[in-house]
Amino acid sequence: MSSPFTTATRPRSHSATTNISDDEYQRRVTALRRILNARDLDATLITSMHGVAYYSGFLYCAFGRPYACVVTRDRVVTISANIDGGQPWRRSVDENIVYTDWRRDNYWRAVRDVIGNAGRIGVEGDHLTLATAAKLGEFLSCETFDIATDAMTDRMIKSDEEIALIREGARIADLGGAAIRDTIRPGIREIDVAMAGRDAMEREIARAHPDSELRDTWVWFQSGLNTDGAHNPVTTRVLQMGDILSLNTFPMISAYYTALERTLFLGEPDAASLAIWEANIGAHELGLSLIHEGATCSGICAEINAYFAERDLLKYRSFGYGHSFGVLSHYYGREAGLELREDIDTVLTPGMVVSMEPMLTLPDGTPGAGGYREHDIVVITEGGPENITGFPYGPEHNVISV
Repeated sequence: MSSPFTTATRPRSHSATTNISDDEYQRRVTALRRILNARDLDATLITSMHGVAYYSGFLYCAFGRPYACVVTRDRVVTISANIDGGQPWRRSVDENIVYTDWRRDNYWRAVRDVIGNAGRIGVEGDHLTLATAAKLGEFLSCETFDIATDAMTDRMIKSDEEIALIREGARIADLGGAAIRDTIRPGIREIDVAMAGRDAMEREIARAHPDSELRDTWVWFQSGLNTDGAHNPVTTRVLQMGDILSLNTFPMISAYYTALERTLFLGEPDAASLAIWEANIGAHELGLSLIHEGATCSGICAEINAYFAERDLLKYRSFGYGHSFGVLSHYYGREAGLELREDIDTVLTPGMVVSMEPMLTLPDGTPGAGGYREHDIVVITEGGPENITGFPYGPEHNVISV
């Protein structure tokens, strides 16, 4: 074939049907171009799922093929595989090039067509594999600079539109939680409870956000021993009286991730379990009180660690105490600079959105065995922190009596 492309680049003739405005995408690209200027770059090659979605509106499904959003001084171009047809063009806010599989490395020919003779380009170093770096060197005669941290720092501050969408996600997560709580009973399988929560959220996303892509919304509902890991998959285990339960809902709206996580019990918890549950709730409430403008991620972590240490529970803590929200998920990527961990000193500022989610895991065979976790979402506003999660927590609300 004389050309690696099945379609030529073309500017959009209509706005992309997403929940984010064209003006908001322009704001993001303008911020990225400020990074180009500051780092003396001619263009940048964005390759991660979250990066491409953030700057273009198109969320790709790789399935063995590479994708990109190339931003130059005057163009924003998504590069997509022919298998996706016109969908990338419909979702991208600016230009799109489709490449074919008819010649190996047509993707890189398309990238080169847009980047041209750029002498220095930005890349996402945390997404650039050795194989991809080798291909880049083969097709582009340029110097590269890792802009992953710079771009992540920009993404950590949410716009008003982003915060509005995150609020909607929190609302819908609560609806999913309510559907789950109403479905719990002895003899039902984890998967059946999970499906009830997922279906409730997807119905509401379809109703309230009809232009969004209905994809990636999911539930992790765990019971008994299965609660010991935060990311344990749903199983066919049948619920039994006395079980500790972990409710986790994750609605996705136009690639925006939100979450609700709660500990529940099927029937009254025993004394040991109740003591651990109440201790974790105490840590949760302490953590919520510590989230405010000027606090540091590591400082918040240190105070909750001290709380657990005083109660000889720190040894049961399994991970950090919270993270950012936005264009991310368990497989898109994350904003690692805004996690509430000991090794992160980021200062909280207005526009940031973080979770508070302490978790204690007691090993099987010990009194109170299981995983205990509560999770709320907090927006740092100019007027102070705002908790946007409404689903209640604690024994008063989440002991399921039958």
